[in-house]
Amino acid sequence: MDRRTVLPLLAAAMTLAGWASPALAEYPERPIELIVPWGAGGGTDAVGRIFGQILQEELGKPVNVVNRTGGSGVVGHTAIARAKPDGYTIGVMTIEIDMMHWQGLTDLTYQDFDILALVNADPGGIMVAEDAPWKTAAELRDAIKSSPPGTVKASGTGQGGIWHLNMLGWIMSEGIPIDAVPFVPSQGAAAGLTDMVAGGVGMVPSSLAEGRSLIEAGRVRALASMSDERQALFPDVPTLKEATGSDWKLSVWRAIAAPKDMPAEARDKLIAAIEKAYNSDTYQNFMKERGFGLRWAGPEDATAAVAADDASLGEVMKKAGLAK
Repeated sequence: MDRRTVLPLLAAAMTLAGWASPALAEYPERPIELIVPWGAGGGTDAVGRIFGQILQEELGKPVNVVNRTGGSGVVGHTAIARAKPDGYTIGVMTIEIDMMHWQGLTDLTYQDFDILALVNADPGGIMVAEDAPWKTAAELRDAIKSSPPGTVKASGTGQGGIWHLNMLGWIMSEGIPIDAVPFVPSQGAAAGLTDMVAGGVGMVPSSLAEGRSLIEAGRVRALASMSDERQALFPDVPTLKEATGSDWKLSVWRAIAAPKDMPAEARDKLIAAIEKAYNSDTYQNFMKERGFGLRWAGPEDATAAVAADDASLGEVMKKAGLAK
């Protein structure tokens, strides 16, 4: 076969090989890691795992949940923000991202992330023991104002934790001095509620969801919800605005976030899959059964909500001397 015959045949073979070669694989090509900045068994872990399970079905690739704990949330959040922005590392961001930098624990802020969606929010509230003398939030506020400092104590988290800040934000909004209600540190809302029922403290300003079992058992009275509207699980509990006229609002929330500068294809697919996961019966039923609050916000609205909380919490922490 001479040169004039061989060259056209080679060209035709190369063309056919090109036609036969597979197209470039679409995202995702391999497993995705979903980082949870808090320990296994907690609320954030539960939300992360159910979300990972549904995303795996939506994206067709394994979504592996990894707990990266330590530093009051700093370790896990840093791992999310500093990961390679290729779409294969995402994570569950929590409201602590709006606190850590004010506390001097890290330089990391919400601006270091691409916030893809807000998928949960549990409004704070005001709870007292069922045998407490205050039947409304207004009565509790007036009692704090008219009594010597320290007459009413609060608990529900560590010193400087989110529910401590919630209480401070509320009393500041009511014109009450920040030292009027001493805060007794506890290992979370459950411990604070137990102490309150036993008479150790007068109020717990955590989410009503955390007090749900005691409320339903008739041992705790919910006086108000720090939300725009009454909560579906607690329709008889007024908003704080209804109860006292205060505009203070605060929710603990969870968002799905990623490193900045992901490829557009990966980002768009993730956002679409996250929204489908949020709207799925599996997720909706899981959250309702466990008493978690449902809240959806896409990238722009979620980022705006996180930014607003960063500003309000920073203001409270600076006034209370908790910012560094």
